Amino acid sequence: MRLGRRYREHREQLGRCRRLDRSLELPEPFDATELVRRVAEQRGRPIELLPISWKPGIPCGLLVATGSADYIVYASDTSPLHRQHILLHEVAHLLCGHADEADTASGELMPHLSADLVRRVLGRTVYSEPQEQEAELLASMIMNRAVWANSAAEPEPELEPGAARGAAELDPFFGPPPRRRRKAGPSAEGGGARG
Repeated sequence: MRLGRRYREHREQLGRCRRLDRSLELPEPFDATELVRRVAEQRGRPIELLPISWKPGIPCGLLVATGSADYIVYASDTSPLHRQHILLHEVAHLLCGHADEADTASGELMPHLSADLVRRVLGRTVYSEPQEQEAELLASMIMNRAVWANSAAEPEPELEPGAARGAAELDPFFGPPPRRRRKAGPSAEGGGARG
């Protein structure tokens, strides 16, 4: 059976994101701004964070690459978890090399404009859909690892007596994934019907 092109591309993208995720040393406790600082240091190129008030019709986050620095514009008036995810998504574009690919795409799409101008004005709007998917996948992987690492380090909160029962009922939805059970093979006694 031959695998479809789209399936192969997805598997390759998943593999790239897993490798990138594993290569990152996450700050403990996790903080997205600290991770952005570390990525900037590792790349030897500044990344400036620019908080803005979000307005309908504009993206929650935007990566703008210039000749001398990268800028992440992000909605500051959202929840802390969403703000961290926005920062992770935009830094994931950098980790995946999408800012470098934007230079090539801008030259092909708008040859009459300087690459620096296009980088400043268009930001991530020149990214294709697969790049957005890749950045979102990597951001989600990083966030998932950070949440599990932080939850393992934090003590269990004290619950009111009535809340403990409710939390126990919700644990399958919010707790660690259940362990897979091995299927029992035939019994040593012949596995026949009991009578």
